Amino acid sequence: MSADLFVDLARSIERAGFDYLLVEDSIYIGENWQSSRDIFLKNGMSIPRQEPTVVATLMAQATRHLGIVPTLSTFAYHPYLVARIVGTLDQVSGGRGGWNMVTGSSDLSAQNFGMNALPPHDRRYEMAHDFIDVVTKLWDSWDRDAIVADRRSGVLIDPSRVRTIDHRGPYYASRGPLNSGPAPQGRPVIAQAGGSGPGRAIAAKYADTIVASTKGVAAMKEYRDDVRAQMAALGRDPDSCKVLFLVFPTVAPSREEAQIRVARRLADAEANIDIRLAQFGWITNLDLSGYDLDAPVGELTTNGHQSSLATFLKRAGGKTLREAMVSYSTGGGSIDFVGTPDDIAAQMDEAMAEIGGDGFLISLGDMSRRSIADITDGLVPALQQRGLVRRSYEHRQFRDNLLAF
Repeated sequence: MSADLFVDLARSIERAGFDYLLVEDSIYIGENWQSSRDIFLKNGMSIPRQEPTVVATLMAQATRHLGIVPTLSTFAYHPYLVARIVGTLDQVSGGRGGWNMVTGSSDLSAQNFGMNALPPHDRRYEMAHDFIDVVTKLWDSWDRDAIVADRRSGVLIDPSRVRTIDHRGPYYASRGPLNSGPAPQGRPVIAQAGGSGPGRAIAAKYADTIVASTKGVAAMKEYRDDVRAQMAALGRDPDSCKVLFLVFPTVAPSREEAQIRVARRLADAEANIDIRLAQFGWITNLDLSGYDLDAPVGELTTNGHQSSLATFLKRAGGKTLREAMVSYSTGGGSIDFVGTPDDIAAQMDEAMAEIGGDGFLISLGDMSRRSIADITDGLVPALQQRGLVRRSYEHRQFRDNLLAF
């Protein structure tokens, strides 16, 4: 709840030359364990969380090159409001604004906005197509040179360069135009994490950067090849979108220390299996408190985060629920990167050479200065030595830097 945490993080990430910082968000307090909020509140599980647009503005003010990407859900915001918020962020940051588009995954969040439940998963993505269509039309309602500021004539804005959109789709309507003026990038960067079939399709159509959580090099390569093929089929240049894979690297000064940290996480997961199951339930909209921990994982379905559930079930195999959750919750994301900075830099290099991908989105288990420094002052210099990440920014605006390296 302190601005300093967010500002310090953004400055550290920018010094390390990252493309962008994605501000994850949720808009509810979990109750996915024994139908109670207690475990979530007592352990501070994804709570408290602040309004991401406020946090994004603080980060933009504290940086000069880093892309700032708040998460705004399609069920909690109107398309006009998203277009205006992200367009304004792009303006005040000098062209570094982005939007992480999510459709929501929890009925608890829907209930905070007067709904009984979220719409079915696939319908949420149908609605998202219409939503993004409105947002992009609103961004396009101003030509980038519409503000002429002609002192001789006294004209500030050329009326011929500002248009209504008169959008009436199956789910959303907006007259437009935006009243906030043109975004420096024209269209701010759109990020999307599409794991399911509908998620991949919407990412292929609209996203400038995609975050995927797909386990193993073969699956990662299949994901990237599939999304790029869908982009090409839509007439998009696949190289205009950066596909990043979610990872939780364990970086330490020595291999022995890295293994100790992994062992500690494993022991913590085994000792606090209820917390791990509750956190998984928070993601997937499932309450697993009534399940037998020592029975094999059975069939599970959800209207929540389907790609997370699918990954969990695929990895579970014949394991018990306890074993499967310990394994799942202590994994390193798409690939388990463990070791010294040089070890992990080499592993990342090898993985990308096989996948043909663009890179990784790094998530930290905690936001302590030590954990951040392990990445920014440990891993990044090792990656720079291999020529795998930038040493300095080439451009001022987000999309240009995203595509430059």
